[in-house]
Amino acid sequence: MTETRAAVVGSLGERTDESGTPHVEFLGVGKSYDGVTQVVRDLELRVYEGEFLTLLGPSGSGKTTCLMMLAGFEAPTAGRIRIAGRRVDDVPPRRRNIGMVFQNYALFPHMTVGGNLAFPLEVRGVDRANAAQRVRRALELVRLTGFEDRKPGELSGGQQQRVAIARALVFAPNLVLMDEPLGALDRRLREEMQYEIRRIQRTLGVTVVYVTHDQQEAMAMSDRVAVFNQGRIQQVAPPEVLYEEPERGFVATFIGDNNLLQGRIVAARGDVCVVDTGHGIVQAFLVAPLEVGDAVTLAIRPERVALAAEPGLYSNEFEALVDDIAFLGDHLRVRVAVCGSSSFVVKIPNRAGHGGVLEDDRIRIGWTPLDCRALAPDEEGERP
Repeated sequence: MTETRAAVVGSLGERTDESGTPHVEFLGVGKSYDGVTQVVRDLELRVYEGEFLTLLGPSGSGKTTCLMMLAGFEAPTAGRIRIAGRRVDDVPPRRRNIGMVFQNYALFPHMTVGGNLAFPLEVRGVDRANAAQRVRRALELVRLTGFEDRKPGELSGGQQQRVAIARALVFAPNLVLMDEPLGALDRRLREEMQYEIRRIQRTLGVTVVYVTHDQQEAMAMSDRVAVFNQGRIQQVAPPEVLYEEPERGFVATFIGDNNLLQGRIVAARGDVCVVDTGHGIVQAFLVAPLEVGDAVTLAIRPERVALAAEPGLYSNEFEALVDDIAFLGDHLRVRVAVCGSSSFVVKIPNRAGHGGVLEDDRIRIGWTPLDCRALAPDEEGERP
């Protein structure tokens, strides 16, 4: 470990690409608490050095259980977990050199800020002079210089979370785990802390595994996101890829808004397929390895659907009945009935002329094949 890392003041770190050596590996990991229900199933996941990877999913999807197994607080019932190439099944939490940040901060209320930060150093046998220096630099990193003598109860929620982050970093871990760390903060503080956590992670180049159910939080902070559902990973990719190129219907609807239509492929030409929805023919970009006759789920982002002022502007054009209009500041959220769906959403930018759309109007909408992704249908029960 370098002196810079030990002092918790590092330079910008760049993670290795996915062809490099993983920092963390889940290899066929499974977890069951009762021997019947699989909370985590056949988990294969690699986290790379210096990466910020988020485990994202709804409540009960298995993401926190994965974090607890990595921390050593839970034991897998199948498979192996490796950290820096070393199998850690029998390694207790205190010997894994992992920093932890929790939603409830978990600060000692009777200790000062300085005492909270010094505690993990004391249990590791760091001498007082060295510990004092590390505490000072950790507080500099989270921009809390001068707060050493305050008690946690004298701090705001955002300041307490900064102290919790500083405590997780003060002993210079190679890996930091964060479990819903911003869930107790209001929206403004949460957005501010997202920036601060990302700044600190980039400054130190430390590997972070982060758990959240907040899609926007995951998209804003992560190098890659692993989307969980029912104990399985549905897709792992950078935020832009998850949004623009979802591989499953669950991912398409869990990450942002998406309109889903069901149909069957009746023709295919290269990457474009023709789908019969039973209420109209749609051309779509073929994502899954599907063939003519297969059932398919079509996913179209609301912002990719446009009002078709003139016929023939788009390959996919349909008449739609306006059911509801919601004003959301920068855009109108228009719900229409089209292609057999009664909850199809169109986002219309808030600009001159948007008032021309009214409830119960019949409008013409359209989208391109590239903006409509043909996915394999999810297994029953996998939808969010």
